[in-house]
This record gives sequence, C-alpha cells and structure tokens, in this order.
Amino acid sequence: MTGYALESLPCCAKCPRLVDYLGSIEPAKGRSRSEYWNRPVPGFGDPRARIFLVGLAPGAHGANRTGRPFTGDGAGDFMYPLLYATGLSNQPGADNIDDGLILTDLYISNAVKCVPPQNKPLTAEFKHCRPYLTAEQNRLPNMKVVVTLGRGAFDSYMRLCLDDGILQRLGDFPFAHGASYKLSNGVWVVACYHTSRYNVNTGRITEQMFVDLMHHVRDLAENG
Repeated sequence: MTGYALESLPCCAKCPRLVDYLGSIEPAKGRSRSEYWNRPVPGFGDPRARIFLVGLAPGAHGANRTGRPFTGDGAGDFMYPLLYATGLSNQPGADNIDDGLILTDLYISNAVKCVPPQNKPLTAEFKHCRPYLTAEQNRLPNMKVVVTLGRGAFDSYMRLCLDDGILQRLGDFPFAHGASYKLSNGVWVVACYHTSRYNVNTGRITEQMFVDLMHHVRDLAENG
C-alpha cells in the first residue's frame, strides 16, 4: 500500500465525519478551544526504533488536545511510566508536547489519526488512515516489532499487511493479548489489550501484564 506524504497529515480532511466532530468538541472544564491541537495527530519517537506501537485513535481531551499520542489522558498516564520502567523512554511522565519526553527504540502512533465520536472509528476511517501508517513505518528502517493496542488497531494493521500481500488470510491471525505473529517479511506483530482507563479499572490489563509484554517485545526486537 502506498503511503501518503506525512507532511500532508495536519491538513488531511478525507473523513468528513471526523472533520465535523473535530469542529464540535467542547473543551474540557477550565480549558479553551485555543488550547486544543484539534486536527490529525502525527506519531512521534525514535527514528531508529525497532518497535512501532500503534494505538487506536487520539483521545478527545488527550492527544487531540496536546497533539501527541497518549499524552494528557488516562491511557498515557498508565502506559508512559511503564515504558520508562522498561527502558523505552527517558522519563515516566507525559503531560504535553514540550515536556522533554524522548522515546528510545520506540515510535508511537495511532491507527486513526483524528479523534472519532465515542472512540469508535468507522471502517472507512481506518482505511483512509492506513496509508499514513505505511508512510510512518517506511520511515523506520530498523522496525522489527509492531505492537498493536486493542483489537481495532490490530485488525487495521493486519488488514494493511493483507493489502500489501504480506499475509494471505486474516483468520490465521486471531487477536489475543500477548499473541505474537512473525510475518513473511520478518516483522513480528504483537497484540496487546488497550491501556484505556476502562480496561485498567476493570483489570483487563494490569501494570504487570503490560510490563511483561513489553519485555517480550524487547526480546523479539533484539533476538527475533
């Protein structure tokens, strides 16, 4: 699949529903609309990364406000201290785009670049954003492992691989937390439950589960 030019991402308007929704989001209490990024959110991280972590979509008052994936919301508050604990970042906190956070051997993005209503992207919205994922991973020449947070991100990434001829049948790759698949191009795909506040509060994912998975991911990146 041919990727779009990443430079065009901030101006992307391929999904009318998402464009309309961005225009209707009311700022969180105590904040003004001028404080919000309120457009497609690009990925960020180490250009030499072997690990590419793909979430679902920006949070309305997290990444959609700060302009950086998983920054300023509950999912990031859970995840970033654990990335620090596993040696993938220089600090445990992630509050804003200028907070000094540096990722090591890790690049983070989302399957859908704009916040969707009810955090539920449509099939066409996943499809429109997949070329941006292609463009991002094309800029990661050392990529060896793709970590997908949640079934939506997993399914969209595997669909990208299907379209590229890297796999032949989606049914051969079921989603399950910790499931690890080595694709025909040598890249590993690792599935993870999403680090959403709901999943954390219900115990669907715990700190230990995420840390154990990231140690496994680092081992795959190092040893295959």
